[in-house]
Amino acid sequence: MKRRTKDRLRKLVRWLLIDLTVAVVVFGLLLYRPSRYSAYGLGPGDPNREQAHRYVPYLSSEIYNGAQSGKPFELLVIDKGLNESITPWSAESEGIRLTSPEILFEPGSIVLMGTADVRGAEFIVTIALKPAIDEKGLLNVAVTAVRIGAMNITPLAKIVARHMYEERLEVMPIDTRDWRAKVIASLLNNEPFDPVFEIDGRKVRVENITVARGKLVLAFVPSLEDV
Repeated sequence: MKRRTKDRLRKLVRWLLIDLTVAVVVFGLLLYRPSRYSAYGLGPGDPNREQAHRYVPYLSSEIYNGAQSGKPFELLVIDKGLNESITPWSAESEGIRLTSPEILFEPGSIVLMGTADVRGAEFIVTIALKPAIDEKGLLNVAVTAVRIGAMNITPLAKIVARHMYEERLEVMPIDTRDWRAKVIASLLNNEPFDPVFEIDGRKVRVENITVARGKLVLAFVPSLEDV
């Protein structure tokens, strides 16, 4: 009888140790801080802050001027410029606060990173996207990875995001012809779409996307609808 009790205690202790080890490993993976995440930003007194805020308007003016020219043009986007511009951004939903966003352009991939504060515990969220234009000229922006710390939660994240989007559609109808809705459908369901955008009465098509380290190049051509 005593032997059975000791055996049971040994098994209990063994499983408790295993559970504890797993919990420590999982928590360690969740708290992992990727070395490439720098939480890039400018201080409130930094003299370059005003210049940084001009980067997004500069990109907008480049797209506008290119579209109005009626000729093919390219837009060069530097991730450092974007990061300096989006530093003050933050958002809060369902008790989770997102801060310190960062965008990294890597060969063939766009990486979005940020800090999620959940009741005082901070986790680094990483989302990797792969934009590609197929042989039909359709654009798809595939989510290749979603991580919290070092833990890959891609399948779960896609299911949760899809469910949340469907719930929002029931409450607030969304125009599926809107380019933002098309991008969301591409992200959630791998649905390619025709990358034609109207800019002040002129329509342009994204003909090619090149993502290299630190930069993204978008090649635009006038849309056939304008010819």
